Amino acid sequence: MYSVPDWVRDAIFYEIFPERYTNRNPDNDPPYVEMWGGIPIRTSFFGGDLQGIIDKLDYLEALGINAIYLTPIFTANTSHKYDAIDYCQVDPHFGDLNTFRLLLKEAHNRGVQILLDAVFNHVGDGFWTFQDMVERGETPPYV
Repeated sequence: MYSVPDWVRDAIFYEIFPERYTNRNPDNDPPYVEMWGGIPIRTSFFGGDLQGIIDKLDYLEALGINAIYLTPIFTANTSHKYDAIDYCQVDPHFGDLNTFRLLLKEAHNRGVQILLDAVFNHVGDGFWTFQDMVERGETPPYV
């Protein structure tokens, strides 16, 4: 029923929680970024971003990995990003679509695949269908 890509069979994954990985672009930090080493909670931010992952690709490749599993990178209000507001946008605290494309290009140039975690069975309260229901009550087709 489903086909598994050939590269997955021999993949050595490295999981990255982007918000806590490496902060290389302070220009996209939320205004309330905490110092590295602080106690992480779902509403605390440390500024990790996609550029930080790009800058560490040589290190990751040297570890022997050939795949990166990224926890959600979509726009959301919490640091874990499992409460997406928009599944079509890279969270601006991580970078933008061009930065994501650069990550893909640089990873693929090293033979490293990128797998995105996308949890479509739940969203944040800022998600458009949830907001539509808040505004229109029980009448919208998305209830």
